[in-house]
Amino acid sequence: MNKPKMTTEKGVPSNSRVLMLLGQLERLNREAMLADAEIGRQITAKILHLIQTQEKTRKEIMSKGSSGMEVILATLENTQDLQTILNILYILNELLTVGGGRRVGVFVSKGGTGILLQLVLSGSKDSPPSEELMLQLHSLLAKVGPKDRKFGVKARLNGALNVTVNLLKQNLQNHKLLLPCLQVLRVYSSNSVNAVSLGKNGVLELMFKIIGPYNKKNTSLLKVSLDTLGALLKSKTNARRAVDRAHVPVLLYIYQDWHRNDTRHRHMLIRKGVLGCLKNITNIKLGRKAFIDADGMRILYNTSTECLPVRTLDPLINTSSLIMRKCFPKNRLPLPTIKSVFHHQLPHVPAGGPVAQLYNQPLGVDDVVDESDDNDDVETENDTENEEEDKDHHAMNDDIETDINKLRPKETHSRPFEELKIYERFFLELSEDFQRFNFDNPKSGVTATAAAPKSQRLIIVPTAQALPPKYPTAAPLQEERHLAKGEQPHPEASPLAPAPTPAPVHTLDTINITKDHDGCCDHSQVRPQPEQEQELVQGMERVALEGTGPQGGAGGGVNRHYRQPPLLAGGVAARQGGGAEETLAEEWAEEEGGEGAVLEVPDTALLLPLHDPDLYVEMVKSTRSVPQYSEVAYPDYFGHVAPTFREHILERVYGVQSPLPPYRTKIFQDIERLIHPNDILDKVVYDLDIQSCPVIDDGESLKFNSQFESGNLRKAIQVRKFEYDLVLNSDINSNHYHQWFYFEVSGMRVGAPYRFNIINCEKSNSQFNYGMQVLMYSVQEAISGRPRWVRTGTDICYYKNHFSRSSIAAGGQKGKSYYTMTFSMTFNHKDDVCYFAYHYPYTYSTLKMHLQKLEALRTPQIYMRQDVLCETLGGNSCPLLTITAMPESTSNDQICQFRNRPLVFLSARVHPGETNASWVMKGTLEFLMGSSPLAHSLREAYIFKIVPMLNPDGVVNGNHRCSLSGEDLNRQWQSPSPELHPTIYHTKSLLQYLAAIQRAPLVFCDYHGHSRKKNVFMYGCSLKETVWQTNISATSCELHEDLGYRTLPKILSQTAPAFSMASCSFVVERSKEATARVVVWREIGVQRSYTMESTLCGCDQGKYKGLQIGTRELEEMGAQFCVALLRLKRLTSPLELRNHAHLLDVESDLIETRCKVTSSSPSTYVLEDEEHSFMEEVDYSAESGDEPDIDPDTADPHDNRLSDSESNNHRDSLT
Repeated sequence: MNKPKMTTEKGVPSNSRVLMLLGQLERLNREAMLADAEIGRQITAKILHLIQTQEKTRKEIMSKGSSGMEVILATLENTQDLQTILNILYILNELLTVGGGRRVGVFVSKGGTGILLQLVLSGSKDSPPSEELMLQLHSLLAKVGPKDRKFGVKARLNGALNVTVNLLKQNLQNHKLLLPCLQVLRVYSSNSVNAVSLGKNGVLELMFKIIGPYNKKNTSLLKVSLDTLGALLKSKTNARRAVDRAHVPVLLYIYQDWHRNDTRHRHMLIRKGVLGCLKNITNIKLGRKAFIDADGMRILYNTSTECLPVRTLDPLINTSSLIMRKCFPKNRLPLPTIKSVFHHQLPHVPAGGPVAQLYNQPLGVDDVVDESDDNDDVETENDTENEEEDKDHHAMNDDIETDINKLRPKETHSRPFEELKIYERFFLELSEDFQRFNFDNPKSGVTATAAAPKSQRLIIVPTAQALPPKYPTAAPLQEERHLAKGEQPHPEASPLAPAPTPAPVHTLDTINITKDHDGCCDHSQVRPQPEQEQELVQGMERVALEGTGPQGGAGGGVNRHYRQPPLLAGGVAARQGGGAEETLAEEWAEEEGGEGAVLEVPDTALLLPLHDPDLYVEMVKSTRSVPQYSEVAYPDYFGHVAPTFREHILERVYGVQSPLPPYRTKIFQDIERLIHPNDILDKVVYDLDIQSCPVIDDGESLKFNSQFESGNLRKAIQVRKFEYDLVLNSDINSNHYHQWFYFEVSGMRVGAPYRFNIINCEKSNSQFNYGMQVLMYSVQEAISGRPRWVRTGTDICYYKNHFSRSSIAAGGQKGKSYYTMTFSMTFNHKDDVCYFAYHYPYTYSTLKMHLQKLEALRTPQIYMRQDVLCETLGGNSCPLLTITAMPESTSNDQICQFRNRPLVFLSARVHPGETNASWVMKGTLEFLMGSSPLAHSLREAYIFKIVPMLNPDGVVNGNHRCSLSGEDLNRQWQSPSPELHPTIYHTKSLLQYLAAIQRAPLVFCDYHGHSRKKNVFMYGCSLKETVWQTNISATSCELHEDLGYRTLPKILSQTAPAFSMASCSFVVERSKEATARVVVWREIGVQRSYTMESTLCGCDQGKYKGLQIGTRELEEMGAQFCVALLRLKRLTSPLELRNHAHLLDVESDLIETRCKVTSSSPSTYVLEDEEHSFMEEVDYSAESGDEPDIDPDTADPHDNRLSDSESNNHRDSLT
């Protein structure tokens, strides 16, 4: 070692006594006078005395610029005198005990670790070794080791590792020396190679000799021993060794004993240490089996239950629940196959990808579970609960596009213009001369889609049972009764064909329902006999359409079980209908003394000007579904009126969703299934896989149904009296994407605490953990005049469960699990019919109804045309809308201005489960068709081309993400297939045509929903911002880019309360290169190409902070998008709007206020200024705990903002 020269820090007096002594020690080193041991002893003894008595002495030695540490280490390395060595070790212990990690860091950087390890090795050669020397050396190493990253390697290579082990074996009864040796061994064990080596040397067995049952003596020694054992057991080899030597029952016994005797909870760390050892052992399959065999589940369950009342014992409860969840035997989903229960044959199968694998899967393969899955040990370091968040936050740079050529727009068009000319017919407005248009009667010349002729198909209300033979009815009514049971008198008829024999159409206003003596219902228009009058019918079903029964799930030509939806006791006025019908209904009610049951339909015409139940039913009749649905869900029929009250983001309940402890109440209830299996009913009450009878009704259970448009529920299993496991259906031609649900429940008891568990969710995290609630629609409430979806449910949480995902279902990955979304519910009405949904449903038939109603709102000043862009795989039409303002006259100037308006291209609902996108689109369409001056100027400023629903088939059939092709359509924009992806192919073709005629849109925006983030925000495309996030080297000329792409989101952040600029991202990622946003930006050359994401949960900023988002806020967002487009027009073309100064005040009002739905005007919005209360921000991990180590159930949380939001903030000023 180099001989250091003593220096002093500026400001330290040169006559300081300790510095003088260090100077003397330095001269001894330099002059090799350490052979004179007595002088060295005296100097080091004096330094030790000064350090022990004067605090300033320590500071002088360790101060920045002082070489005191180097002198001390040089002396320690060179001297051979034991007392001098001990004096220096005492000095170092004093110096490193205080001062934190900085002093230890200085010691390590000066090579102190190597010197101590060398002294351990040389001291071990003495016979016997000096106990005091070993004690001091190991005490120092225990302080230094954790700060030296290479400590374990140095000790192994040096040989000090074996010295410590031998010392441990020889001093098991010498607790004074044993404690520092164990502390050093704990640090050694953090190195995996060392841990295996120590296990082979019998250290594992030594630890079990030290730890034992409850004992008040030497608790600190026991704590360190357990920590050391826990570190050793992180090695799978050592864990197997512990299982082979039957140490698992020993650990459980020790834990029980300490739990039983530590009544005052003073030794919680010891109990936690035992659990830590069990947690590491159970990371391997053998350990989990040994834990189950030793009755570990029952032991930990009972001890944890006893700990629940004591809040300070949360760490024990958390660790126990993690162990129990990990050891819970993996079960298969209760399904015959994970493929969708419905099947649609494709015109051809793609050459590769998941759909091809699905079609090429051999017959008889069990795709629900893999036998090999259980052979994989649990990898706690890698299998985190937040794997998707890890991708979003930690590995984002890996996904950013680094090929600068892919970040530049394509200069050549991929398709010849002759091929694109066929799309000219969708752009009549670009060549329209209006010469044949009569401006005196403007509506006569506007091109629009004619309303479909009204179908004469019979509407019936299905009943619970067939009519009894003792009450014969006419032939038409017998047929009606059969249809109510699901029978098909004409199986060969198309589901859209009219009824074979004419029958009077029964509207819901005139149907009179009474119950006979046997509890059966009669749908006769003939007035009932007095002896048939009984109590009010308590159960009612949904509206049903005459036709063939559902195929695939329910099968054709078989009896089905139907139920009746509820009616309130008489006196509620029916919806206004024809005068004769209304009189007839009132007449019947009077004759029955007020006891008759007339099916009430709430009068929502004033509240919902764009909703018409009768028109909705007509739209349903032309909607084609794979299961051939013949039923209509009540919420879609009655409509939804947004509630006037605020729905706050649900506060996380301690013990359910809070990070400490996580969801433990739900976990313990699940564990009880294993401990008390006799309490589990395991009764299937609804199963679409049973084609003959999906509803199993024994009168004791809830009744479920999902066989209506957009419905999704595959199976319901009653596990306890008031608890049900629910299984969702996969997307058609897929074996995953379980998230969207929409189903009906009836037969409930008032006040009973029901729990529903959706057990096959796939995403690793959900906003259900952070305040989002499910949506419920009560038919009783609707009939009472409150037809609305409301946020509901308590004890909501989302967590990994014990149902195993096969490698087929997990994309080739083994050992994955499904997740459970659970919520509790208490019903308020007897015999109600309630619907539950993931988000506010918006069906394809609803869209068709809204478009027809919007067309009726068209004024002479509005140019609106509805075309059919194409037909989908399922035979549904994809509407294309054109909206702009009519020219004021046929003058050349007016026609030229009309044709040359810039285009705005909007699309939505490419993902069926993102229903919020349709509600935003509804707000946009209503605003565009409105009569306000702002709407009129917007139409004069732009031509809007809108595809309001890109994936009708997915929406109709209850898919979450895919179309009938089994593929995510928003990943097909690069090379869409006209056969498999017709809506994407033709929408892209429209854009390619516009680019070919030099009329590319000014703005392209695709509306989406986001399941894991709050607020509304945008994704855009920027060459510069993508390059800034990578290490790409590019010249300034290569990065030339107009910052106009930021203008629109910046405007929205100022106008829309729900919009968050901080959450926006303009980075192009490799995984998104085939999305609409990126393809339109790169191939069509649209600089302002966006995806607008709306939260499914709520907002954590702005006026809506702390509130769950509703349809009112979503529709407002669609309207505010229009306002932002007008301001964008004013900013980009200020001269064109110079004559519209009167609009500035209107726009200012919209910017400064929040919109509110009214019931009196189709324009939907009025002004409101109220601020919402603030709410504390929550973290975004699905499961978190207090454990410092990385674990799948205690991974560090991430917040809900985008990873690049901070980098975006400082660039907002650019716009």
